[in-house]
Amino acid sequence: MIKSNCNPIGIFDSGAGGLSVLSELVKKMPNERFVYFADTLHCPYGSKPADKIIKLSDNITKFLISKGAKLIVVACNTATAASIDYLRSNYSIPFIGMEPAIKPASLNTKTKSIGVLATAGTFKGRLYIETSKKYASNVNVCYQVGEGLVELVETGKANSPEAEELLHRYVDSMIDCDIDHLVLGCTHYPFLIPTLKKIIPDTVNIVNPAPAVAAQAYRVAKSNNLLCNQHSTQTRIDFYSSAKLDIIKQLVNNEIKPFASILDSYTENLSL
Repeated sequence: MIKSNCNPIGIFDSGAGGLSVLSELVKKMPNERFVYFADTLHCPYGSKPADKIIKLSDNITKFLISKGAKLIVVACNTATAASIDYLRSNYSIPFIGMEPAIKPASLNTKTKSIGVLATAGTFKGRLYIETSKKYASNVNVCYQVGEGLVELVETGKANSPEAEELLHRYVDSMIDCDIDHLVLGCTHYPFLIPTLKKIIPDTVNIVNPAPAVAAQAYRVAKSNNLLCNQHSTQTRIDFYSSAKLDIIKQLVNNEIKPFASILDSYTENLSL
């Protein structure tokens, strides 16, 4: 008989960006319970020093484990870059991290030119540097730090004129470099896809790593006998935040409609 572990899967991000990953996790593992933590009080993480992010990630991990988390998805590129090695060394449960999808973009580009939009902390991370060296050595990579984009998503302005203006500033030079893939290196950025599609040619593929991360989480859960095999008619998701949950509610209701009926199952503010 196959073991079944119905403890929740933990997910955390600096704010609401990890919801783009959570939506893919629910699609991939509908029988699972999830505990989502948004560190809205300390958002954004992008420009924070690594030691600060490690401390925050460590505190959040302790909290998620206290809620029974059997596996944790670090649904934040910056937190992954700064803290994933530390977390894996100090805790026995599996951790799934984020990294910009340089590999598929580099392997599939026809123009031999790709764009990467990410936070400053992500570009400094070991995973990003190693993946770039391995797969993008023969590809022209146009890098851009998306300063200010996280804040727009966190204030509900992902589809605003301000977002369009800022994205033009960041993406237009990439288009001039003849990119045919644009890699989103922050979990907040998928919420900007409708605005991005207004300003980039149809020939540019937008690469969102969230589905691949969800697939990896499923593989790891399965290989460690952590999947819950009890069929559920409704996925339960518990949301926690270090500040207000307003933007979480807005994004769930406006962008991730399948979660709307689940949002009020449990909410609580938590000070780290």
